[in-house]
Amino acid sequence: MQIDVWKEAELTRRVPVRPDGKISLPLLNDVQAAGLTPTQLASVLTEGLKKFINSPQVTVTVSEINSRRVYITGEVAHAGAIPLLPNMTVLQALSSSGGFTQFAKTKAIYILRTEDGKQVKHPFNYKDVRAGKNTDQNILLLPGDEIVVP
Repeated sequence: MQIDVWKEAELTRRVPVRPDGKISLPLLNDVQAAGLTPTQLASVLTEGLKKFINSPQVTVTVSEINSRRVYITGEVAHAGAIPLLPNMTVLQALSSSGGFTQFAKTKAIYILRTEDGKQVKHPFNYKDVRAGKNTDQNILLLPGDEIVVP
């Protein structure tokens, strides 16, 4: 998050939201950020800073969303977590993996997704989708989806 305090350069900074949902700022120490909109967080920070600054003007901007991730594993050059961008498809996510290894079974790729508490397997045939066939397999990804390249 980007925290801007007008005319207070030493308080203006970019801060990460920690796993416990808090941010750390000078004068205020730890402040709960998770669950608040940027406007709500700006109000909380403004109230807290009033003890130290006359009429603080605080603006909060979300600069990155790191909690929304998908995971690519298996026979790819770069396996691991990647940020889930808006309307990201399987094909787009795979393009972030650096390509397939020589042993990849690109016709047998699948997506694991938790639906109603159960893990569901969605097939994805890379060669078909790339050729314009079975494009319905190129589903929109959701946070936590796992793309497996056997």
